[in-house]
Amino acid sequence: MDIWNREFECMPREELELLQLEKLKNILQRAYNNSKLYKDKFNQVGFTPQDISNLEDLNKLPFTVKDDFRDNYPFNMFCVPMNEVVRLHASSGTTGKLTVIGCTKNDLQIWSELVARMVTMAGVKSSDIAQVAFGYGLFTGAHGLHYGLEKVGATVIPISGGNSEKQLMLMKDFKTTVLVSTPTYALHLSEVAEQMGIDPKAELDLKVGLFGGEAFSEEYRKEIENRWGILATDNYGLSEIGGPGFSGECEHICGQHVAEDHYIVEIIDPETLQPVKPGEQGEVVITTLTKEALPVIRYRTKDISSLKYEQCACGRTTARLSKITGRTDDMLVIRGVNVFPSQIESVLVNIEGLAPHYQIIIYKKGFLDDIEIRVEVSENIFSDNYRQLEAVEESLKQQLNNTLSITPKIKLVEPNSIERSSGKAKRVIDLRK
Repeated sequence: MDIWNREFECMPREELELLQLEKLKNILQRAYNNSKLYKDKFNQVGFTPQDISNLEDLNKLPFTVKDDFRDNYPFNMFCVPMNEVVRLHASSGTTGKLTVIGCTKNDLQIWSELVARMVTMAGVKSSDIAQVAFGYGLFTGAHGLHYGLEKVGATVIPISGGNSEKQLMLMKDFKTTVLVSTPTYALHLSEVAEQMGIDPKAELDLKVGLFGGEAFSEEYRKEIENRWGILATDNYGLSEIGGPGFSGECEHICGQHVAEDHYIVEIIDPETLQPVKPGEQGEVVITTLTKEALPVIRYRTKDISSLKYEQCACGRTTARLSKITGRTDDMLVIRGVNVFPSQIESVLVNIEGLAPHYQIIIYKKGFLDDIEIRVEVSENIFSDNYRQLEAVEESLKQQLNNTLSITPKIKLVEPNSIERSSGKAKRVIDLRK
């Protein structure tokens, strides 16, 4: 199995933590010297960078949150003058002001290195042809994957998102072997292929999917792999901490390897804000160790996950992030019950006769919150008898009740009636607002 950078990806834990501590001291000093935000934050808790003597001392520092980016829009969080910033990116799909990030030349070189590691983990080689179906623009995903894939020597097709018929034509004509997209768009493309009379397994050369931009369940992964006949890998990154390259899955699919020589990741209890034990779930908190333009200290991601530290079968020694199970701010509270959309998805994709496309509608019923799940039925069920539809609906209600401890209203809708997207799918529609 190929490893892009054995020196750091296979470094013994003790050596890695010493390296992290050295880099942490440097980045804290950089942030303190060059960022009014961080100087003020550190002073408020009576902290100076010289106070760091071990990695556990990081817990003494205040958090960074998304509002810090918005309050300092556009460039007030930068730690270098603008003549050293060679690239600007910003988050997409948020309300209010964008969260803006800047990159120096060195930041871009490190970014390409980290994505090169990530795609190599998934089995991508210099002989591959990769089709980037993420939207380009201010979004970090397309650019990050683009330059990382080129760094390993792969051929890149920068087609961007949408235009599905053309996507499939190029896949066939250019003999694409790697697809980069959201998992939702990958499934949509498989539907379009079916409508065009293309058998992805027999007529296309795809072997690997590099999927990110939205969380997806193991059941969703299996659906993608069954439709395309590929290895579907998950990766994770946020614009605020530098985009993709933070973590990704190797071919063993047993957690996402974190680039720990460039990041420190903590898992905290989102209520007490204290660290949880290894293996326990909590909120992911990230500190950048090498970002020049925009160091970020203890960023609360709102994503729920866990970490494990045992050496992987692939030979890498870096910590592995488990699949994101939800977000603290995406959590739905329905009649006192906490519900994550990923829980609903894991049930839907296991019911025969349903397509993997759905929407969760939250609304008021009197003074109570209620929930309706709209899910597409497959073509063969839709055209069949009413009793069969009733049986599918009843099965879905029972399984959702077993999983969620509530019984949502179910609305089965015809195939292709739920809007598709080349970007992040809009899963939850909140009508209470």
